[in-house]
Amino acid sequence: MRVRDENKEALVKEQALALLVELGFTGFSMHKLAKAAQVSPATLYIYYKDKDDLIIQLGIEAGKKMTEATFENFSPDMPFEEGLWVQWKNRSKYWLENPIATAFHEQLKHSPFRPRIQETIAPNFKNIMGQFIKNAIDNRELLPLPLEVFWTVAYAPLFQLIKFHQEGQSIGERAFSLSEPIMRQTFELVIKALKP
Repeated sequence: MRVRDENKEALVKEQALALLVELGFTGFSMHKLAKAAQVSPATLYIYYKDKDDLIIQLGIEAGKKMTEATFENFSPDMPFEEGLWVQWKNRSKYWLENPIATAFHEQLKHSPFRPRIQETIAPNFKNIMGQFIKNAIDNRELLPLPLEVFWTVAYAPLFQLIKFHQEGQSIGERAFSLSEPIMRQTFELVIKALKP
């Protein structure tokens, strides 16, 4: 039996993410991955049962990394405004520093792989965020809103700014680069919308 090589495995993961983002789930194949990673196809099966197993494992790993980054220096017991700002900074930093991983995450959100991945990473995320939102409502720092409304108001503006930044332009092809003052100005408007 062949032994796992951690360096080779890291290269395979890196190449797999890049190919999945570039080719999508249907265009991606284990053969294409082996060629890109310069390993034999048999090597891939040391690490993964098949293509689906690879995608699910990569999705779980990427989801865990994103969750860890989101909750860095964060506590659900923080005052709402402070905690949400920490999340904005953490989310923007992660998204800007990891464009391939976040593009892969976006692909997964609209795929049949999502339920298998979510069952592993979602419970911890839901518990922490659920407690944060409950505390904010109990402390009268946040309007009680349907989850979808809260999520749209609280995070969609940030993700749109990140998208503008990644594209290098905003509406009307105006040059755009995300800065903390712009992010903070947007955040202040979001806070006004969410507070009672």
